Amino acid sequence: MSSIVVNPKSEKELQFISELLQKLGVDSKVLSDEDAEGLGLSMLMKVVDRSDFASEDEVMSKLKV
Repeated sequence: MSSIVVNPKSEKELQFISELLQKLGVDSKVLSDEDAEGLGLSMLMKVVDRSDFASEDEVMSKLKV
């Protein structure tokens, strides 16, 4: 089944949407900003090209900047 991601504008709107979904019997979960960021990163990691590797020198030069 597909999912819907909703970004409410305020805490009041978040509460309203959460209550509405509960009354409709729809399972929902509130994600923190950190959780949403982690989800986005995991989605990006699934599509990244893993065949291209960086040398240790390239990595270290980026870390020193």
